[in-house]
Amino acid sequence: MFTGIITDIGTITAVEPRGDLRVIIACGFDTAGLAIGASVACSGVCLTVVSKAPGQFSVDVSGETQSRTPPAQWSVGRRLNLERALKVGDELGGHIVTGHVDAMGHIQAMDAEGDSTRIAVQVPKAIAPFIAAKGSVCLDGVSLTVNSVTDNAAGAEFTINIIPHTAQWTTFGTTRPGDAINIEIDVLARYLARMQAASLTN
Repeated sequence: MFTGIITDIGTITAVEPRGDLRVIIACGFDTAGLAIGASVACSGVCLTVVSKAPGQFSVDVSGETQSRTPPAQWSVGRRLNLERALKVGDELGGHIVTGHVDAMGHIQAMDAEGDSTRIAVQVPKAIAPFIAAKGSVCLDGVSLTVNSVTDNAAGAEFTINIIPHTAQWTTFGTTRPGDAINIEIDVLARYLARMQAASLTN
């Protein structure tokens, strides 16, 4: 379980194809306190630490995970938003995030708005109903608030604002139009939709 508050930006230093992909990530974490088997959200994807060394840790990325995330995400040099798992008693500064990617979106536009940047994201029809104005959404592991939502033939386009602090401490500082992005919908919206669907069939 995570909160969508990024604490470090890691960089992939090596990728080793096996049955899955073994990915080595350089980070600023104190890896001495990072347990083997611990969960780390890597740009919104919950992965398990399988080995570690000072200043780096390794994870295995399954074929299922690769199929649901941008093709270039698991390549050498890629920067990843990192968040260690939430501990009981930690401050819940964002919203509840599971680290399960629901879909990929695409950055449509980025426009300056004061000191911030307004970003428009296109999402597919499958998750469009779960995106709500003033609701929460997780983009590449970052907890953000939806400004507005506009339905369209392909699904929906929504906007969020990136303040300078977020741009500096996450990979949004180098995001560009056309980039693919991991999206996790609000877990509450997921459960409410399931409850509604179940009630209609009973």
